[in-house]
Amino acid sequence: MDLFSTNILTGVVNSLQGIGPNSLVNKFFPGVQTETAEEIHFDVEADVMGLAPFVSPVVEGKAMTELGFTTKTFKPAYIKPKNVFDANRGMKRVIGEALTGSMSPQDRMRVLVANQLTVHRKQIQNRLEWMASSVLRTGAVTVVGDLYPSTAVSYSRDAACTVTLTGGNRWGQTGVKVLDSLQDWADTVMLKSGSVPLDVVMEIGAWKQFRVDADVVTRLNNQRALGDRPTMGQSAINQQGLTLVGSIDGFNIWLYQGLYKDDNGAVQRHLPSGTVIMVGDLMGYQAFGAIQDEEAGIQALPYFSKSWLEKDPGRRMVMTQSAPLVVPYRPNASLCATVL
Repeated sequence: MDLFSTNILTGVVNSLQGIGPNSLVNKFFPGVQTETAEEIHFDVEADVMGLAPFVSPVVEGKAMTELGFTTKTFKPAYIKPKNVFDANRGMKRVIGEALTGSMSPQDRMRVLVANQLTVHRKQIQNRLEWMASSVLRTGAVTVVGDLYPSTAVSYSRDAACTVTLTGGNRWGQTGVKVLDSLQDWADTVMLKSGSVPLDVVMEIGAWKQFRVDADVVTRLNNQRALGDRPTMGQSAINQQGLTLVGSIDGFNIWLYQGLYKDDNGAVQRHLPSGTVIMVGDLMGYQAFGAIQDEEAGIQALPYFSKSWLEKDPGRRMVMTQSAPLVVPYRPNASLCATVL
């Protein structure tokens, strides 16, 4: 069996576990759309529908304009992580192998390739997570890369869905009530999208301020006084991705801690300090353009891996390709506030 055949590599990539349900992209963009064209086509829903008109029962009914949507087109940038396997890689002990060596060169190469494909998929999915963060925070995403001009993809989210608190209006300042903030922002999302936002995602700094807010503490203490178990925890949490802290006033409170390395190798947070995101029925999905590679058959695949040999110097190349975009069908169903 050829360990480096297209079918084998594609099977390995497809069988790899993703970044899990506690990621922004899998929580809020769970759908998957694939395209047989190099462009991605996506729909953006129109505004909240109006009222049915009153008419006399003896007159003709009034024709109404359909609640429509706008279809946009975007030619995605490619993601193509690639690695080189020198001819002697299979001769060296791999991680986890006994010091004296217990594997054949072929087995070692199988492990090396599988491990590298895992890294490729994680890198691509971390880019999707980065896109999801950008869309939830700004209602847009900017794509830029080598030989790819900087392109901003805007989903036309209403400006009211991006909030920045300043001065004495920031959380933690005298007289500021965080629960009132959540209610006000939920009302904004309902007005702009018709969707009821139930999920509230907080970056760790915002969460630390939220959990000590006087109204939040009083609400939880009242539950304890009545003999009830508080609906929300107040402890420190250190866990990658989304963690459900509990609920208050009908809102599900999530703490999010996600990291990535930028192009300079510096560790960054997917959500900047002080970020709070409210999400309703976003109808989000992950869109993938067709892989423009004859070996892929120009198919609509989320991931496509391939391998080939170079003659001089003799070495094997392994590469995974993807053409992704994260899309909210209902962009006004999310709101982002900077609260610190």
